[in-house]
Amino acid sequence: MSALGKVVRAGVGRRRAQTVVMTLTVLLAVTSSVLAASLLVGSQAPFDHAFARQRGAHLTAMFDGTGTTATQLAGTAHLPGVTAAAGPYRAVSLHPTLGGNARDIPVGLNLPVATVVGRPGGAPVDDLDLTAGHWATGPGQIVWDADRTPFRVGDRVTFPDVPGSPTLTVVGLARSVGGSADAWVPPAQVAALTEPGSAPEYQMLYRFAAAGTDAQVSAARASVVAAVPAGSMVSAESYLRAKRAADRAAATFAPFIVALGALGVGMSILIIGIVVGGTVGAATRRIGILKSLGFTPAQVVRAYVAQALIPAAVGTAFGVVLGDLLAVPLLHTEGSAYGTSALAVAPWIDVVVPIATMSVVAATALAPALRAGRLRTVEAIAVGRTPRAGRGRGHERGINLGINRGLHGLLGRLPLPRVVSLGLANPFARPARSATVAAAVALGAVGVTFGVGLAASLTGIDQGLNRESPGQVIVRTLSGREQSRAADPDAVAAALAGQPGTRRYFSTGQAQVGVAGLAGPTTVNAYRGDSSWGSYQMISGSWFTGPGQAVVPTGFLTLTGTHIGDTVTMTNNGHTARVRIVGEALSLSNEGQQILTDAATLSGLGARVLPESVRFDVDLTGGTDPKSYVDSLNAALRPLGALAEPASTGPSGTVIAMDSLAAALTLMLVAVAGLGVLNTVLLDTRDRVHDLGVFKALGMTPRQTIAMVVTSVAGVGLLAGVAGVPVGIALHHIVMPAMGRAAGTRFPAADLAVYHLPVVCALALGGLVIAVAGALLPADWAARARTAETLRTE
Repeated sequence: MSALGKVVRAGVGRRRAQTVVMTLTVLLAVTSSVLAASLLVGSQAPFDHAFARQRGAHLTAMFDGTGTTATQLAGTAHLPGVTAAAGPYRAVSLHPTLGGNARDIPVGLNLPVATVVGRPGGAPVDDLDLTAGHWATGPGQIVWDADRTPFRVGDRVTFPDVPGSPTLTVVGLARSVGGSADAWVPPAQVAALTEPGSAPEYQMLYRFAAAGTDAQVSAARASVVAAVPAGSMVSAESYLRAKRAADRAAATFAPFIVALGALGVGMSILIIGIVVGGTVGAATRRIGILKSLGFTPAQVVRAYVAQALIPAAVGTAFGVVLGDLLAVPLLHTEGSAYGTSALAVAPWIDVVVPIATMSVVAATALAPALRAGRLRTVEAIAVGRTPRAGRGRGHERGINLGINRGLHGLLGRLPLPRVVSLGLANPFARPARSATVAAAVALGAVGVTFGVGLAASLTGIDQGLNRESPGQVIVRTLSGREQSRAADPDAVAAALAGQPGTRRYFSTGQAQVGVAGLAGPTTVNAYRGDSSWGSYQMISGSWFTGPGQAVVPTGFLTLTGTHIGDTVTMTNNGHTARVRIVGEALSLSNEGQQILTDAATLSGLGARVLPESVRFDVDLTGGTDPKSYVDSLNAALRPLGALAEPASTGPSGTVIAMDSLAAALTLMLVAVAGLGVLNTVLLDTRDRVHDLGVFKALGMTPRQTIAMVVTSVAGVGLLAGVAGVPVGIALHHIVMPAMGRAAGTRFPAADLAVYHLPVVCALALGGLVIAVAGALLPADWAARARTAETLRTE
């Protein structure tokens, strides 16, 4: 081994603590960068990536088997412009009910109509992502859409519309990026779910050479229609509708992912620079010794750059592996939030992040190594032996030393323990090093402040959205061919009024009307009864108090260009009714095309409330058990054609996903910041080891030593935390409205004003906690060091 190689190996092995810290720092920095970059990339066009991976269908078409045959449909796969096709698959539309499960959900609970398709697992188009369980391969098995089901693997589902009411077991959950069906069964199972003598239905899935716009998809659809008997295509769904919904979700989440991701990458670069630069800069005296032994400046520079690259390379390798492992569940969570299939780490990230990391390490190590390499041998040895203030040269050194002595004298006159005043004065001896500690802690404080505010705002917004179902119990009218007639709302209301435990209730039903200035129908939620206790969360204005008043979401105001206090005209079959907007509500339903009003407002329109849309929200008296209440109420409701169920409580899956992403990245930021503090304090403690020996010789106890070392960064950490909190709050106030605009709504002021005084005070102390946590290990080492050894150390 060459002399240079021996120097490199000895340098890495001699400073074991700094080598370990550098390795851990780079490992966590690379892990954070891989996570942040993966989430950032995943937020860019997630639907397009999932659609390409699944070979999603540009057009999902349903055909009536009485007007065409499977052979004719198979022939459409060869039409000009069709690049791939799958099918024909037998399909059937059914009303499922819960047939039993291990959870507290009532058996027989009615579910919306489901499209069930018989198809094998793999397909050239719409190759499903199986998210749980396995594919249905035998009779009695079914796979349900992972995004549109209350089921879990092992649950049972019954189809009462089919003779014999067959019950199937859910053996898997899958995701179709285009939402091609609600459930899938083996092809042979479809026959058991089809009524004898009923007309067969078929599904075809198409990919086209040109399908980037609505016009192109419509043209391709027209070519398919022309190739089959007239009227045989009963429905067709373009993938662009799902794409727009997913892109909107991605645009909603992207601001906070970009903010946290940028913080993670920036923190990683900063901490690597702090650790590497400090480690190489601390070796100035040893560089002087090497030069005195005959090493050239170039050899010295190469040696110390190599000493930084070796632990960095180890940390980078493990960081990439750990980052990929941690990214898998987080990307799965991100994909669920976007409503697409699970995302994957882009391969180029595992190449670019290590290259960028090693480049940063090399560049950071090169600067102090070149500076020390240019020093004269005697000067390098002298500088390495004497702690420097600032640049440590000539007049500047004298000024800094004078300032330092003055601060020691000033702090010494304060009513503080001497070890505390010594610790508080220490940062001024090395202002550059203290500035790096402050920068690391401040960025950590920014991340924590932003993450806490984001979680609080999302929780408040989710609770506001949950007020669309304000009661503890929901009563729905049953639908399906097993019902001879729609449930009578008055009879249901009478049953509720007579049920012990009922405190109050109101009903809602939906009708479709026209609104001047809007294209297409608008949904009206018509309320009967006192709904004031179950009003939506208001962004501005107030809840309606009678007929002729309406509450609308932000999207409605945007689409119509109206404001609170304006009047809009509703139309239906030649009838008109004017309604005044009195409030703006937090709601994301129907993309804003929704009006909330008293049912009496529709009396002059002749608009029909859809029977299957009627539901009752029920509030219970104190001490009433919801499960017992539901069981007792259902006995009275079933003959009426209605069913009660407990209202869904708890945070939504989307909020859980966003909170999980924010928490993971915030913890990474805090960990990286803490390691930066640890390394800086470790370097500073080793530089001052001789001074520590003198203090110990004069009677300083181990506890006093720990207090002095911790205090040396406590003040910096506190100030950095105080400085970082306003930046984190400002970032929150920028990102949250951006998320609201992407979702098509404003957020209530109460959900944005989450930084109350106690919260701000606690967050301001976060910088102090990060700094103290990072300083504890070096402080413990300083306290345990023997006095004689420290006095002999240079």
